[in-house]
Amino acid sequence: MASIITLTTDFGYDDPYVAAIKAVILSINPNAIIIDITHSVEPQNVLQGAFLLHTAYRYFPNQTIHLAIVDPGVGSERQKLIVKTATAFFVAPDNGILSYVIDELFSLEGILVQQDEGLQRATFKTGLEAVAITDPRFWRHPVSPTFHGRDIFAPVAAALSLGISMYEFGEKTNSLHILPLPKPFLDSRGDLVGQIIHIDRFGNLITNIKNADVPRKDVIIELGGYSIRGIYDYYAQGTGALAVWGSSGYLEIAVKDGSARDFLGVTTGAQVKVILTKGA
Repeated sequence: MASIITLTTDFGYDDPYVAAIKAVILSINPNAIIIDITHSVEPQNVLQGAFLLHTAYRYFPNQTIHLAIVDPGVGSERQKLIVKTATAFFVAPDNGILSYVIDELFSLEGILVQQDEGLQRATFKTGLEAVAITDPRFWRHPVSPTFHGRDIFAPVAAALSLGISMYEFGEKTNSLHILPLPKPFLDSRGDLVGQIIHIDRFGNLITNIKNADVPRKDVIIELGGYSIRGIYDYYAQGTGALAVWGSSGYLEIAVKDGSARDFLGVTTGAQVKVILTKGA
């Protein structure tokens, strides 16, 4: 059976970890189609992994299996999950790696959210199905306490790709953990305040401001002591730092033929302010 399995990890490309995961998947399902979303998540940066996963997963065919392993808690008591949405399966540690996916699907409306050890526990009634991966029949043995990606998550994803019901892998659950996501807000002057949440390899600064948050393009954007007027349609327009709507629907700051990160000297977490121009 040919099924698509994607990989999102912080393993990088200098070590054999990614190859080992692919080898385990293919040894169980030789017909699996394995696609890398990214292996360049910063080490242990669960929130970055969550963002990158959510910007890519929606473009895959229905029933794609997304294996996401950014797991600083590997070997601990954190749960291991299979989560099913209307369009996809996710196999991942229960550490917030699915936060952006859950937020996009529900906007956390209608979900009971409770604070729990720095994360938020989201309890859902409809729209998701989930199981805690507890049945060791599907694991690779012996299980390394430092490499659950190879010994638990990869074989589970591979077995799932063979059509085995998700409920064979463990006990049904109606909750998972999510990270508090940085959201834009209106300040006392009515200006929209967001922040840089990701910097891509081109040096483009990706904010948490979505196109639905800004009603028009004739705005002034303030970032790192620099003012940018208006929002352009594509990167090659304008000179110096410019703003565009990126392909994932987020406001980006870019520099034509250059790096906005280097030009402005800012990094993730930097504040971005969007001001409606007079008469707008």
